[in-house]
Amino acid sequence: MGTRGLIFSSALLLLLLLLLLLAQPVLVVSATPPFACDPASPSTRSFRFCQTTLPIDKRVSDLISRLTLEEKIQQLDDETPAILRLGVPRYNWWSEALHGVSSWGNGIHFNPLTIPGATSFPQVILTAASFNPDLWYRIGQAIGVEARALYNAAHADGLTFWSPNVNIFRDPRWGRGQETPGEDPTTASKYAVAFVRGLQGDSPTGERSGQLMASACCKHFTAYDLDDWNGNVRYTFDARVTAQDMEDTFQPPFRSCVEQGRATCVMCSYNRVNGVPTCADYNLLTKQAKKAWGLDGYIASDCAAVDYLYGATHYAQTLEEAVGYALKAGVDINCGKVMSQHVGSAIQKGNVSESDIDRALFNAFSLRMKLGLFNGNPQHLPSGDIPPSQVCSTKHKNLALQAAQDGIVLLKNTDNTLPLARSKVTSLGVIGPNADAPPSLLGNYNGPPCEVITPLAALQYSVDYTRFAVGCNVAGNVTEIPRAVHLARSVDYVIMFMGLDQDQEREALDRTDLVLPGMQQTLISKVAEAAKKPIILVLLSGGPLDITFAKNDPRIGAILWAGYPGEAGGTAISSIIFGEHNPGLLHATYLIDLVGAGGKLPVTWYPQDFTKVPMTDMRMRADPATGYPGRTYRFYTGKPVYQFGYGLSYSKYSYEFEAGAATSIYLNNSLSPQAQRNDPNTLSYDIASLGFNTCGELKISATVGVKNHGPMAGRHPVLLFSRWPSTEHGRPVKQLVGFQSVHLEAGESTKVEFSLSACEHLSRVMDDGRRVLDKGSHFLIVGDKEHEISIVA
Repeated sequence: MGTRGLIFSSALLLLLLLLLLLAQPVLVVSATPPFACDPASPSTRSFRFCQTTLPIDKRVSDLISRLTLEEKIQQLDDETPAILRLGVPRYNWWSEALHGVSSWGNGIHFNPLTIPGATSFPQVILTAASFNPDLWYRIGQAIGVEARALYNAAHADGLTFWSPNVNIFRDPRWGRGQETPGEDPTTASKYAVAFVRGLQGDSPTGERSGQLMASACCKHFTAYDLDDWNGNVRYTFDARVTAQDMEDTFQPPFRSCVEQGRATCVMCSYNRVNGVPTCADYNLLTKQAKKAWGLDGYIASDCAAVDYLYGATHYAQTLEEAVGYALKAGVDINCGKVMSQHVGSAIQKGNVSESDIDRALFNAFSLRMKLGLFNGNPQHLPSGDIPPSQVCSTKHKNLALQAAQDGIVLLKNTDNTLPLARSKVTSLGVIGPNADAPPSLLGNYNGPPCEVITPLAALQYSVDYTRFAVGCNVAGNVTEIPRAVHLARSVDYVIMFMGLDQDQEREALDRTDLVLPGMQQTLISKVAEAAKKPIILVLLSGGPLDITFAKNDPRIGAILWAGYPGEAGGTAISSIIFGEHNPGLLHATYLIDLVGAGGKLPVTWYPQDFTKVPMTDMRMRADPATGYPGRTYRFYTGKPVYQFGYGLSYSKYSYEFEAGAATSIYLNNSLSPQAQRNDPNTLSYDIASLGFNTCGELKISATVGVKNHGPMAGRHPVLLFSRWPSTEHGRPVKQLVGFQSVHLEAGESTKVEFSLSACEHLSRVMDDGRRVLDKGSHFLIVGDKEHEISIVA
């Protein structure tokens, strides 16, 4: 290009930017979010569906009665057009908010000049490591507020968010395990309830006052935990699941999400379960989710899942048959275009009826009304005055920092390597591909963050003489090992930032190994050998890693697992390393006192040998006859690298069951226990036969004394498990039944009370899916303490 052309192009670019800057403020000031039932419009204010004094079911029925068949069909996909003659605006159902309002999906529109991003909280797997439902609720609440603020500023086409992901992290290789609360059904269930209540604007205990703040959607229903492994892909994978595993592993999070969290959406998954695609399973979607659990909302398909009923699985012979299967099974909103394109011909061919469409639209429009979008201008609603300043507020950014700090897990700390005394660190070497890579902090399904503080930036803020070498890329196939070794020799302390990123694990990408990629292990070992003092290793990853070499290497003094810690991840990691809160980089006003790592692993860390187990084998329980080792802490019979619930602290905590705790539970019931088929000496009560009233009387209160014996204050998760005298007949080794997070000053003690139900927390599931309560001994466990409770008639 010649000089004249270059000058012309630059001038044109500047002119365009100037026009954009001049036009943008006018757009923002005058913009209002889309809404129906404008009171200023004489053509719509007389419609019954606009009369807010009428019950919503009456309003929705009136609206549907006014639609033509073609208008109805166009409302079945996630991007719905406006119905101008009725004053109904277009609506976009697909937005994401897994750990912050996201740019994934079509419903959110960030603008670099107005609202460029949203608070990016840690990826869910790290947040789960805090075992703190109050924190989970507040994160959901913050996301709901930011979502409504974006909508009020006309930066959103909808308020329906397809989050959270509450699938069980069954296999450590699963690329999407990072999105989940981990491998434990109790943890996933409690996470679902807390997050959904926060996002939807309910109270922490579930009370709903007025309209929804936003709509949450629990996904992916169900037994979905394989994306692409060894030629098996999620679109065609048939998960063969026993009734026992379905009842006690895969379904509890979804049931809790609907029954307790009152989520307004469930998303069916891509896979089949026992031969039937979930989006075509009437028993699963309608009989269970809608009727048995009482879903008050809608069912969405995963994107293109209805198309795949025909195109990938050939479960349906035509696309008309596919949309018919989905609608009749209970799908209300399809992600994609297949409904609008093929429902018309499906009606002609008899695959679906207009009443099936009306049912779907009733659920969809009911939810839009519950969000207040048919009550006139949403800016006049209680949530309509939430301003853009609530997005990336100081309060929310500090919450992101706290979430990262509370989740980070201390895996190793030989001879109190950590925390470092800042005054004694005169020179610091930072090495590793995850030290200065902002995307590596965020995980997947992220939105543009408010601001990102990398670990390198945070450490440079803390230590003046800080030098950096990348050492290798995350894949471990491009290395600068000599330079990293030279740096390690030249400084007093070395901190390495290794692990994974979204090129190693993510949606549509499962791992094949559990070890660090490429030459990462070699780099770590050579740096550790060259360093003057034992090094500190920080791992960023969603899935677990076999780091046995580092666990056993005395030259590696401390290991931290930091998940994908979000926008404040660098500051959080630095604060953990130095054992103190340093808000300088975030200009924080909400201060947290001395920080000691207190997170606990929400997943088992398996050895590399576990990769011999096919991902496609869905069985949870071990099979000694074939050498199948089982899965998760409840059933795995091998030796883990680190076990579920593991996590060290800078302080030492002790536990005691308080005197006076119940030792016996008496069943005053006329029902007789039945002997099990495979063990006539074991007597069990069928929970369904005991009934709701009897189970309501079988309450247990267990009080645990907790004391902080160490020198530092900290937040500490208290995990309560139960177990049986043996693991015969498919009983778990143990199972988590409750947890609470407590903050204790140095030397402080407290009492933690757990309210349990024998029918819920001491029961187990038989191979036919029935839940039973065994007579005899049961044990509660916290730390190294046990308390025996006997079930007697």
